[in-house]
Amino acid sequence: MIEFRNLTLAYGDRRLLDGVSAVIPAGEVTALVGRNGTGKSTLLRAVAGTDSRTVTAGQILIDGRDASRLAPMQRARTVAVVTTDKCRVANLRVEDAVALGRSPYTNWIGRMQRDDRDTVRSSLETVGMESFAAKSMDSLSDGEAQRVMIARALAQQTPAILLDEPTAFLDMPGRYELCSLLRRLARDEGKCIFFSTHELDIALSLCDRTAIIDTPALHVAPSAEIARSGLVERLFRSDSVSFDPATLGIRFKK
Repeated sequence: MIEFRNLTLAYGDRRLLDGVSAVIPAGEVTALVGRNGTGKSTLLRAVAGTDSRTVTAGQILIDGRDASRLAPMQRARTVAVVTTDKCRVANLRVEDAVALGRSPYTNWIGRMQRDDRDTVRSSLETVGMESFAAKSMDSLSDGEAQRVMIARALAQQTPAILLDEPTAFLDMPGRYELCSLLRRLARDEGKCIFFSTHELDIALSLCDRTAIIDTPALHVAPSAEIARSGLVERLFRSDSVSFDPATLGIRFKK
């Protein structure tokens, strides 16, 4: 579980979030949406601990622990991050890419033990990529590479997984397939999965909850409730595009 307690995020004098309190529960997938520049990636980085300078007040708790007080190794065992960066390293085997997730647990010389290798194998099986273990990362499609990065996060064995725009480079079937995988992981593994997206239809139709940034507020609720609330229509309304809550889709005005 990720919990925000009176959290304020700011860049200088600009407040992105002000006194926000909310819970991102375990065992569910929560999508983070908002207009460009409202702080989606900033919030994920604050949770991950890669940009704590933006936290000017309040707390972020992960699995009941204050994230700001976690040592680097503790944090690596608490939250895993999947970024938008494409991992296309030539001659890096899929199995070795996933094994990087075991670095918080390996011995002082970084040597993998039998339990580590079993975890890597199990993680690949969970995302359906076990047959790709010996393939090179630069030979994979975008969807396959994204699954490998999720397997690496699973190998890290953290209660929370953060993903920044995980569907950005995928076609429509790939987006739905990835979100279905995330939902299965949340339910079967009890993970707290929190990811940012621009895909409103995916957030509202495939995710358990939606967190929507309404600067400087953050609203978190079941996706169906968010769809009915009028928040999405108000925040994303434009002269050419509108949101249809009946179909959870986008309409382009003629």
